[in-house]
Amino acid sequence: MSNLEDIGLETVTMNIVDKKKPDLPDFGELAGVVIMGGPMGALDYDKYPGLKAEAKLARAAVASGKPILGVCLGHQIIATALGAQLRKGDAPEIGFAPIKRVDKHDFFSMWDKQLTVLHWHNDVVGLPEGGQLLARSSSTKVQAFRLGSALGMQFHLEVCGSLLDEWLDEPSMVKDLKAAGGSKSQLREQFAQYDQLLHPLAEQVFSGFAARCNSYAQTLNK
Repeated sequence: MSNLEDIGLETVTMNIVDKKKPDLPDFGELAGVVIMGGPMGALDYDKYPGLKAEAKLARAAVASGKPILGVCLGHQIIATALGAQLRKGDAPEIGFAPIKRVDKHDFFSMWDKQLTVLHWHNDVVGLPEGGQLLARSSSTKVQAFRLGSALGMQFHLEVCGSLLDEWLDEPSMVKDLKAAGGSKSQLREQFAQYDQLLHPLAEQVFSGFAARCNSYAQTLNK
């Protein structure tokens, strides 16, 4: 969000998963949409009715060409909203592991063919019809994709040291980490190893998205 605020775009952060009819900002006044992660499944509509509103928002953003970015659960919400299939992965993908870039995108122009990133998910999605596959891993065929104005990333470039500490203070997340064969100390060591390498790549993705939002905002003022 700081990339958006740095260029003067006001941001509103909302948690709407529990609300059947959330009070959202006027869609016509939005310059972009970001959908982040969470522990629920993208299609858990009965337990989390707000997910339907997020899916509807994703479809509307793509239909109107409004920039939209999804991370982890957000990636899955956008993909399923655009017709992709959701399923449980063969095994949880938690911790640092490599992905392979399979196509070019201007957000990823600095990326090597292979890159080690932070994963934290159980479910996986297919590629929506008409989507461009950007990255995959050995266990997740769609790690990143674009379709029109949408960019989805299954992995986590947004995690900083303080956010990682928050995650590792959450008992349910630590339980999942240990069940996947990891440990808090190991993950902190991996974060220290890879964070400085990932930071400029994350900055390119998020500043690029912010620039697109800024360009779209200019059309709202006409």
